[in-house]
Amino acid sequence: MSHSQSALSRVTKAVVPAAGLGTRFLPATKATPKEMLPIVDKPAIQYVVEEAVAAGLGDVLMVTGRSKRSIEDHFDRAYELEEALRAKDDIQRLYSVRESSELAQVHYVRQGEPRGLGHAVLCADAHVGHEPFAILLGDDIISEHAALLKRMIDVRERYGGSVVALMEVEPEQVSLYGCAGIEETAEEDVVLVNDLVEKPPRDEAPSRWAIIGRYICDPAVFAVLRKTPPGRGGEIQLTDALRELARREPDDGGPVYGVRFRGRRYDTGNKADYLRTVVEFACERPDLAAELLPWLREFVAEHDSPEA
Repeated sequence: MSHSQSALSRVTKAVVPAAGLGTRFLPATKATPKEMLPIVDKPAIQYVVEEAVAAGLGDVLMVTGRSKRSIEDHFDRAYELEEALRAKDDIQRLYSVRESSELAQVHYVRQGEPRGLGHAVLCADAHVGHEPFAILLGDDIISEHAALLKRMIDVRERYGGSVVALMEVEPEQVSLYGCAGIEETAEEDVVLVNDLVEKPPRDEAPSRWAIIGRYICDPAVFAVLRKTPPGRGGEIQLTDALRELARREPDDGGPVYGVRFRGRRYDTGNKADYLRTVVEFACERPDLAAELLPWLREFVAEHDSPEA
């Protein structure tokens, strides 16, 4: 397939890198993948797969590593458990157990060594081929009401190139993200990306618009990643490859666009944000809110009182 043909291809596949070691959550992640940590009663990675499916991407490739077998088990059938629930006539739990195995067509490839996000994406080359594809990072959960991924796919299908999700962050936070230099377009929420810097010092950031964990990549990114030297942290950075594509013409895999996101994003990558996410999701659940919210108000009031 020529590049001009791939530029017109629909986005149908999603890649979910899930090979990280989860060191920030040790010892919980010694034997349990961080992607399987629950947000109330559903593992974080299931929310990510559900988002891909809601955007029309029913073909999902997980890039996993050692000690990640439980991810595969979660998205597979569990016949013994299903039979036990059926025998108890526990239809609601039976449905919830089967739901994950029926969500999408899930495939797996292993990243043999942790060499960075760019290398994890490169592991998807054989599966994706010459088609544009989405990348969803498991640390970021996007509100199901936001339809961010659908908007990004729309931008890709109209403009070509690659598309990144951008969120405005405080100046002291720019060093935690890849940050984009941007130019306005005719659409308020769409910008042209002219520079990308991975985790820049505050005074070297091209803007306060940071890349969050959603991408639509032109297949040209694979050839660039194969030539991308290790960058920050000694790892192959996807940001560096996208920076190269941002400088290219449309017939050579460029350019890169950004979609400004102002909706709700939940970061589960560190403990405090993970706990906030669990509390927020629980408070939005009708089956939990009536019991949890009064307790939370009482708990906060106790800790706010002078005697606390």
